[in-house]
Amino acid sequence: MATIPASHADLLKRPTFANLATLNADGSPQVTPVWVDFDGTHVLVNTARGRVKAKNLAREPRVALAIADPENPYRYLGIQGRVVELTEAGADAHIDKMANRYIGKDYPFRAPGEVRVIARIAPEKVHTNG
Repeated sequence: MATIPASHADLLKRPTFANLATLNADGSPQVTPVWVDFDGTHVLVNTARGRVKAKNLAREPRVALAIADPENPYRYLGIQGRVVELTEAGADAHIDKMANRYIGKDYPFRAPGEVRVIARIAPEKVHTNG
């Protein structure tokens, strides 16, 4: 497993959007901007069951993320990795934590019956610039 360099770890700990690439069933890429978190080892992405990215992550664990520093887009972090866990445990509290980081309040976009999941991504290759 690759490590996130300290020089760029801040991009995972502040409200910076990541572009998450997953693979559709036909092998074509699917990219979504997402909120990201970091537990010191894994990159965390929170989504809802039934969404395209959730289905893709459950079927094919290989992913890539590109995170540009909003203050200097030439400074970025690229990660290729694998989902090592897709869990509902703690996912509701986690999406509120993320919403507070990104928009300053608990997650207001829940749909009735929505089930949140956390994808824990183990970085396998990491590249940086800036």
